[in-house]
Amino acid sequence: MRGAPRRFTRTEARGARAASGFLLPFLALFLLCFIAPIGYAFYESLLKVERTGPLGLGGETKQVWAGLSNYAHALEDDRFTAGFGRVLLFGAVQIPVMIALATGLALLLDAASARWVGFFRTAFFLPYGVPGVIASILWGFLYVPGISPLVEMAHSAGWDVDFLGRRAVLWSIANIVTWQFTGYNMLVLIAQLKAVPGELYEAARIDGASAWQVARHIKLPLIRPALVLTTVFSLIGTLQLFAEPKVLKPLSNSIDSGYTPNLAAYNEAFTSNNQHIAAAEAVLLALVACVLSFGFLRLVGQRGKDGESG
Repeated sequence: MRGAPRRFTRTEARGARAASGFLLPFLALFLLCFIAPIGYAFYESLLKVERTGPLGLGGETKQVWAGLSNYAHALEDDRFTAGFGRVLLFGAVQIPVMIALATGLALLLDAASARWVGFFRTAFFLPYGVPGVIASILWGFLYVPGISPLVEMAHSAGWDVDFLGRRAVLWSIANIVTWQFTGYNMLVLIAQLKAVPGELYEAARIDGASAWQVARHIKLPLIRPALVLTTVFSLIGTLQLFAEPKVLKPLSNSIDSGYTPNLAAYNEAFTSNNQHIAAAEAVLLALVACVLSFGFLRLVGQRGKDGESG
């Protein structure tokens, strides 16, 4: 038979109340700043505006139940669905390149002389301190023909480049994002590397392991959690791509109002005044981000279990 449930002592009960007290502010902010906006967006996505008067030209409007019609309208919009395909292609190329660069920089700085580590770490991290809008404006000057020294040098070398053309503009945006966030991801990886016990490196050196072998067989496996974290953050950020195409849109005819899902939802809400359709698009974007993020985490977790069992 099972024994009677253990009763908490006064000290344990006091500790539980203290822990709850520390958690309550976080839970309140989480509900207010995360759950409530998502719930309100979902509610708005289930409504539509019905206009009164002949042919719907009356001055009065009212909100009525729309069900899933806003979601159907969003999925039937070719620009919105094409935006999803565009950011997925963007992420499939840009995220591996950025994570590889961040990992390489982190490993180099971890193995470098302590004399210059602080300087280079700060220099690589500085682009992250530049807001996305400002970074897009700065790079926009380097992309526009006539004022860009990069374009002039390419033309002088006989290369006909158009950074804002239909084929290149997506990768021009990828260059801005990579320049801005590589340093941030590098700092996360360095923090994980600093948590690795130095005894492991010393034992590997005693066994005759080279710097490359230490990096491959010790450092990379041990910073795997940080690599997963930065990849998930990058995946979510890719789906939320907005500032760069928004700023470059006046400079390029290849960027339309639905170039990314986030940009499409913004234009539906504030240009076309269709806030209910914009809410549906925002909810769809959140669902895709959740599915891809948790799917990636599940895939990585499953591979980790397979590796341990093997």
